Amino acid sequence: MTELTLTEVDESSDPSLQDELGELGIWVAENQVEQRVLDTVFRLHQPSAAELLRAMEKELGPKVRWVIETVIERLCDCKELTQIVRNYLKWMLASGELREALNAAPDAAAKHVKPFESTLDDLIHRSSAYRSSAAFAEMVRFMAQFRDYAPFNNMLVKVQNPACGFFATQKDWRIRFGRYPIEDARPMLILAPMRPVMLVYDVDQTEGNELPKELREFGKFEGEWKPEWLERAVDNAARHDRIKIDFKSLSSSNAGFATTDVSSPLWKMRIAIHDKMDEPSRFGVVCHELAHIYLGHLGADGDGWWPCRQNLTLSSIEIEAEAVAFIVTSRFGLSGGSDRYLSRYASGDKLPPSVSLELIGKVAGRVEDMCRRSLPERAKKQKAS
Repeated sequence: MTELTLTEVDESSDPSLQDELGELGIWVAENQVEQRVLDTVFRLHQPSAAELLRAMEKELGPKVRWVIETVIERLCDCKELTQIVRNYLKWMLASGELREALNAAPDAAAKHVKPFESTLDDLIHRSSAYRSSAAFAEMVRFMAQFRDYAPFNNMLVKVQNPACGFFATQKDWRIRFGRYPIEDARPMLILAPMRPVMLVYDVDQTEGNELPKELREFGKFEGEWKPEWLERAVDNAARHDRIKIDFKSLSSSNAGFATTDVSSPLWKMRIAIHDKMDEPSRFGVVCHELAHIYLGHLGADGDGWWPCRQNLTLSSIEIEAEAVAFIVTSRFGLSGGSDRYLSRYASGDKLPPSVSLELIGKVAGRVEDMCRRSLPERAKKQKAS
């Protein structure tokens, strides 16, 4: 069967045939858009509504605007899709992002992120340059041993020591790093090939040669500092978005983390930051972890305050979050090791296609705003009578 386009429908001269072909043309257009949307999410891409719309228009033409909302509404109810994908599409509708994109001028979203493009280009360029340096080679040798352990073993370590950021066997510590378990070191158990278990040690349980720079200066940010920036960020996160930020003892290789594991229904998300870092470094890591939440990497909240974008690759997730932290800290006059950090995940001198430049720009603006001024408590939703 020959594929029928909407252009061919418009050129029909018979009114009755035109109506019939028009319905068929709309059906074909909807199915084309549906297939393109599914292709996008199945490639682990979860762009903003505006980015998705622009991509659809570029490939299928401006008449995509007629059907894309209907298509996404239908996909939200498709039980064959995973809940994560459906949540992503539902957020696009419920948040008003898609309607806003449809109502906006074609280049409105591009103008919104334009101020950040040169900053991100510089970050990716520096990351690419770092990849070829001796420092990167040292870091790769250090980080590579994680590949020696199965994901299940990594999970076992996290269960035994949630603060652990890096671990190795006693043999690996000695041969690769010239370090040894301290007296009375507390080992962790993992499963081992051909034998029941094997002992591994967190970096804090070892001593010996100096650690590589990548580990010593994790999460390090420097520059002229104002304590109120961090204070506002922590206060606004709690009051405005019900995100609890704690400063606590973590592994020396773990700067911080964000999680949905909260102890009270008063909180939506929780962030833990290493309390041994100085304040500028704490600030940089807070920006990174807030970015994970606002970019939807941990899933949507019940009120739709941020999206659900869990179906992304690890490299996309970390590039997006660190890009936000880099933009915000740069605009506050701070510098850190973002180029070294992103060199683990960037594979060239351009952003991967699955990274949302628009959402990076929006979230960077959001985080910067909450560091510069006090935000009001959000109004509670009215319960339906």
